[in-house]
Amino acid sequence: MNAPLDPSAVKPLERKGSLLRTVRAVAWSLVGLRKGSEYQQDVEKLNPLHIIVVGLVAVLLLVMGLMALVNWVV
Repeated sequence: MNAPLDPSAVKPLERKGSLLRTVRAVAWSLVGLRKGSEYQQDVEKLNPLHIIVVGLVAVLLLVMGLMALVNWVV
């Protein structure tokens, strides 16, 4: 029979990615250019919650920048 898993023996997956690396990954994703090997490294190292937060902030800044540009031109 299988022995039950000891919860203290199972460590959660620790992802240590810097803020700069997360911002770079999101920026390259917004542009649409990304190497497969770099994508794989990001999957292994970056925290998905951090990517979501940085992505939302980046999209918000992009929209605000476009609105400011349109108001400046018109």
